[in-house]
Formats: sequence, C-alpha cells, structure tokens
Amino acid sequence: MMLESVESVLVDQIKDLYNAENQLVKALPKMAKAASCESLQEAITGHLEETRTHVERLTKIAELLEF
Repeated sequence: MMLESVESVLVDQIKDLYNAENQLVKALPKMAKAASCESLQEAITGHLEETRTHVERLTKIAELLEF
C-alpha cells in the first residue's frame, strides 16, 4: 500500500513539473521580447533553452515510468 502511495506522489509531482515547464516554454519568449535590455533578453533566451531541455527530460521520465 505504501509503495502505491509513493508512486502516486512521484507521478503527480512529475506531471506538475511537466506542466510548469511547458508554461515557461510559452511565457519566456514573450518575456524576452518585452525585456528592455539586451543582456536580459539573452538571459531569458538561455533560460528558455534550459527549460526546453527540462521538458525533454521529464518526457523521458514519463516514458520510463509508463504514464
């Protein structure tokens, strides 16, 4: 019983992270466009690439856990 509960929490957390990272993928380009200085735009764009990598990793995790 405990194992199912832990697995359920893990799956829920991964789904939440996936959702949050995908929201960032949508929001960060808008933030970069609205940024007033070039260095901030570059930082946001760099973060966007990292976030896309996070989404890829979370997708692989979901596949491994079969959900």
